[in-house]
Amino acid sequence: EPRLVESGGGSVEAGGSLRLSCTASGYQFMGYIAGWFRRAPGKDLEAVSCLSVTDGTSEYGDSVKGRFTAIDDGADPTVWLQMNDLKPEDTGLYYCARFDDMPNCRRGQFGSWGPGTQVTVSS
Repeated sequence: EPRLVESGGGSVEAGGSLRLSCTASGYQFMGYIAGWFRRAPGKDLEAVSCLSVTDGTSEYGDSVKGRFTAIDDGADPTVWLQMNDLKPEDTGLYYCARFDDMPNCRRGQFGSWGPGTQVTVSS
C-alpha cells in the first residue's frame, strides 16, 4: 500500500534549525506536488509549502517565507523541508502530502498524507 512517512522532527530552541524529510513508499513524487502542512495546538491546519517536483516551482505560507525551504534534490522518493530561524509559533505537528496539482496543494485537499512529525520550538 502506498504511503508517506515524515521524520526529522524534534525539539529546538528559538533561532535553531531542523530539516524534515518525507519518504514515499509504493510511489514517487516526480510528476506531483509535494506539500508540507502543520497544525499547531488549537489551530487549523496551515499550508507551509507546495513544491512541484516536476519543474521546481514552489510556494510558501506568509509566516514561513524566507525561513523555510522545500527541497527536492533528485532523491525521489524523498523530499525535505529545511526550517531555519525557528520560532515558538512554528511549534506543531508537521505533515507532508502528495497532490496532483498546485491548486489542490494550496487547499490541502485530495492528497495522500503522512502521519506527521512533531516540531517543538522553545523560547
